[in-house]
Amino acid sequence: MHLPLIYHPNYTVPLPSTHRFPMVKFRMLYDRLLKDGVAKPDQFHKPDRAPQSWIESVHDPAYVNAYCTGTLDDKAFRRIGLPWSPDLVNRTCIAVGGTVLTAQIALQTGLACNTAGGTHHAFPSYGSGFCIFNDLAIAARIIQQQGLAKKILIVDLDVHQGDATAFIFQNDPSVFTFSMHCGVNFPATKQKSDLDVPLAEGLEDDEYLQTLDRYLPDILSEFKPDLVLYDAGVDPHHGDRLGKLALTDTGLFRRDMQVISACLVGRYPIACVIGGGYCEDFDALVYRHSLLHRASSTAYEQYRL
Repeated sequence: MHLPLIYHPNYTVPLPSTHRFPMVKFRMLYDRLLKDGVAKPDQFHKPDRAPQSWIESVHDPAYVNAYCTGTLDDKAFRRIGLPWSPDLVNRTCIAVGGTVLTAQIALQTGLACNTAGGTHHAFPSYGSGFCIFNDLAIAARIIQQQGLAKKILIVDLDVHQGDATAFIFQNDPSVFTFSMHCGVNFPATKQKSDLDVPLAEGLEDDEYLQTLDRYLPDILSEFKPDLVLYDAGVDPHHGDRLGKLALTDTGLFRRDMQVISACLVGRYPIACVIGGGYCEDFDALVYRHSLLHRASSTAYEQYRL
């Protein structure tokens, strides 16, 4: 058995060439994993588009309808930061389906990785920061509704606080939100996660990993989740233009191994999404994202899942 991976060709849709969101990275990541021998074609599972009812388990129906039909007001579109198109609507719903599928497969195999996901700035009634619908929150809700898991831990290591995810589950003891992020970065107004660990600007590998080790094992042993959703954003990297932390490629790989190993040792199924990453050198960015899948493949073999 090999690590299950989730990908859809529609994860990448056209954006204006001047747009700063690196949409092409999803297709490039798929190609890179195959080219480098990290994965074979038969490891990939293709998700279906998430039905609107799934999205409305977290988001207000009026917002969902307005986004899907392109009738949001200009201010709401500007807050999202992505130009509307029917292709982007389809892509957004497929990506949500991808994270739900990742979670479903992880519950069967112990570990699965999406090649997209991590839209943690999408609130129930509006999108923000390139995030339209919150795939992490929707996946948690749908997995619970399907009776596949009761207690879900969301480990968010994107450099930006998982603010909308924290807000969505702020009064829900069945979902524990843990966000370790740069304290002086977007969003300006933070929400209250179950555990927030704001990090100092410029933090490097060893101190970052020691901080993570100070919190994650205790969360796992005390909360005892049925499923872990892991947002492995690579924007804590020192070369990220929106990051403000100073992790290296090696640090990102060690971080992912640390999270995945802690879950697998404790027999907590873990579903991974790639989160944020912003760099003008797309090859370097895609390699950073691939570190999640490299670490996951190593752990999958090591623990003989």
